[in-house]
Amino acid sequence: MAQKERVLVMGNQACVLGAIYAGMRFYAGYPITPSTEVAEGCARELPKIGGRFIQMEDEIGSIAAVIGASVSGLKAMTATSGPGYSLMVENIGYAYMTETPLVVINVQRGGPSTGLPTKVSQSDTMQAQWGTHGDNTAIAVAPSTIGETITEVVRAFNLAERFRTPVTVLLDEVIGHSRQVIELPEEGELEIIDRVKPTCTPEEFEAFAMTDNLVSPMPAYGDGYRYVCTGLTHDPRGFTTNKPEEIAPKLHKLRHKIIDYKDEIFKMRAENMDDAEVAFISYGSVSRAALQATDIVRNAGFKVGAVQLHTIWPFPYEPIKELCRNCRAVIVAELNMGQIIHEVHRALPPEIEVHPLQRYDGEILTPMQLVEKLEEVL
Repeated sequence: MAQKERVLVMGNQACVLGAIYAGMRFYAGYPITPSTEVAEGCARELPKIGGRFIQMEDEIGSIAAVIGASVSGLKAMTATSGPGYSLMVENIGYAYMTETPLVVINVQRGGPSTGLPTKVSQSDTMQAQWGTHGDNTAIAVAPSTIGETITEVVRAFNLAERFRTPVTVLLDEVIGHSRQVIELPEEGELEIIDRVKPTCTPEEFEAFAMTDNLVSPMPAYGDGYRYVCTGLTHDPRGFTTNKPEEIAPKLHKLRHKIIDYKDEIFKMRAENMDDAEVAFISYGSVSRAALQATDIVRNAGFKVGAVQLHTIWPFPYEPIKELCRNCRAVIVAELNMGQIIHEVHRALPPEIEVHPLQRYDGEILTPMQLVEKLEEVL
């Protein structure tokens, strides 16, 4: 068997590799630390393959351009960090309502406001679900290594195309700026999903039709299918509606096309959970420390396991409850003041203790800090 190509690559550069592998051919963005290398990589690589890169005047224009490119038929992406993501959320809501697939890379840094541009954080986690106004059901994924960054960005595009929805990739500064030697996936190795195109005639076409799986076929502008693309609540043809009998089905569609198929979205890694009495629950760069801490305490004879979340939203309540069914306590480790810990509380029965381990001074959580927290819990 031929050996795969091995490269030394930064996490932000891995975003570019994964996106291009998935078929991304349009990038619009505005430079912001610590995500700028994503834009730089796209500026270099997209012209080589016939793609388009454009630097916009700000993050509002960036996400608007990405929406336009996707509606025109291209797989499209942007990248940003905390303040830029805040500027994007209104148009991300527009993309939810218009059912426009796209990917947003959020390389998280400390906040609020300008905050800590060069320091690590996971404080945008709740924003990825609740940032926009109105009812919506978000999808957000989180890698913890450079290799996972490639596969999770590919998965993000697949989920965006499969469900006709925006997807956020929650990196953090440590992953974005870390370098690691990885094997690049070969052509055809990873599954690639493309949006479903309509097969009916243009006269029969309804852009937001109620299909069996609640995901409507999506033509590109210019394919001959005309429809209204509005952020106003609309009927199956895209025309604005104030009729309760049309409003409720539209909002039901936006939620249930994701919730009813959440098992396709859930992804996590469980280590030593079969007999674990205490478990670490984490995501992103913290999971690297949690997995090492688990090895340390296992070698010392303690029954401890680790759960790494690759899917953050929709939150995997049932899988976490099942994985932790034999635990007496869990430790939720995050680089913030406590965000997914609230969801873990909701997932677990009251007899399982939930302990926070939170760091928000711009530095990483180390394996020994997790070990010390475990000693405290025990």
